[in-house]
Amino acid sequence: MEKLLIKNGSILTMSTQEPSIFKGDILVEDNRIAQIGRDFSTDEIDTVINAEGKVVMPGLINCHNHAAMVLLRGYCDDLRLMEWLKEKIWPAEDRLNGDDIYWGTMLASAEMIKSGTTTFADMYFFMDEVAMAVQDSGIRAALCQGLLFNDDNGDKRIKATQRLFDNWRGKAAGRITTMVGPHAPYTCPPDKFKLVMELAKDLDSGIHIHLAETTEEVNQMFSEYGKSPTKYLADLGLFESHHVLIAHAVNLSRNDINILRDLKGGISHNPVSNLKLGCGIAPVKELRDLGIAVGLGTDGAGSASTLDMFEEIKAAAWLQKNRFFDPTVITAYDVLQMATIEGAKALGLDKEIGTLEQGKRADIIIMDIQKPHLYPQNDICALLAYSANGSDVDTTIINGKVLMQNRVLLSITEEEVLHKAQQIAMKILR
Repeated sequence: MEKLLIKNGSILTMSTQEPSIFKGDILVEDNRIAQIGRDFSTDEIDTVINAEGKVVMPGLINCHNHAAMVLLRGYCDDLRLMEWLKEKIWPAEDRLNGDDIYWGTMLASAEMIKSGTTTFADMYFFMDEVAMAVQDSGIRAALCQGLLFNDDNGDKRIKATQRLFDNWRGKAAGRITTMVGPHAPYTCPPDKFKLVMELAKDLDSGIHIHLAETTEEVNQMFSEYGKSPTKYLADLGLFESHHVLIAHAVNLSRNDINILRDLKGGISHNPVSNLKLGCGIAPVKELRDLGIAVGLGTDGAGSASTLDMFEEIKAAAWLQKNRFFDPTVITAYDVLQMATIEGAKALGLDKEIGTLEQGKRADIIIMDIQKPHLYPQNDICALLAYSANGSDVDTTIINGKVLMQNRVLLSITEEEVLHKAQQIAMKILR
């Protein structure tokens, strides 16, 4: 049994309703947290990490991503969503193959590990290759094949979903979980969506879906079905028994919000992507006031440009404060919860990750706060939420394995990944 000891850190467990930071040690045995306490002996310990002067906290959870889309970073910025998708992104994605997706996911994993993300939820294609990259990089992921029915390949995508579950569910030492991924209401007509729900039921799986990202989407659904995208899904029975991870949920009416009141699952709020694409501001306060789990996601780097979750933490706080002209509507600790335990709830993984507690998976990051922009240290949670960034992550541990230490990746050859990604980008965007 491998034993890892993190000593002398300022520990932020995220397991309490109010901020609580204390000096202590964390003992990890194999892939789980064995003990949290003080002054543990280093006898019979395989690896000791001295976290003096650093903050030890749960890894961040990116609730919505299209990881390999990092290959399209900076390719087609400053466009409206539908124009961006139809004229630029979808044609470029048609030129990607499985090997491209593998290296794109490796690049995304390197960026996430280096910026403190230990788990991400992904919806894309060539999911076997995505899963292989997750396996090789050491990161944790909830994977789904994107299911669109706006062409003749819908049945192939259904088969790809089944293959993903057969080949990868629970694999990579339990780091890979799987979901069913209907793309969005406007790409899934009612008969097909019912098939998707039956598939999720048969596979005993949660569902990951885009919803109400733009006013254009809402208007399209009213034009075709006479109802909002949220009401469309409710009338199909999606929210009655399924665990649902909803990405975006920006353009919701009061009635839509009430429909989601008893949501089993949660929301991925993706503020940077929504801001950059001019989609609007999600009603995060109203959703959280109803007790709905609201996590944070980056969306793909093709839109958000970054997978640094600390940027999402800042943006999520600023947007709600500005929206209500009230700096008290959301606190630093609130947004840190959204990036950790609330995200775990949205993914249905809160019994395993999201806080530092005995028995949970050892997904841990260590933040170096001995930097000018993190002084004076009056309020550590405020510093983490409003001043820190991904480059302040010193060490990343996932499933008990040290994947980065002293800012050096240990599971990924960074130079190789950067070279491969640049070659692929030049090929597909030439």
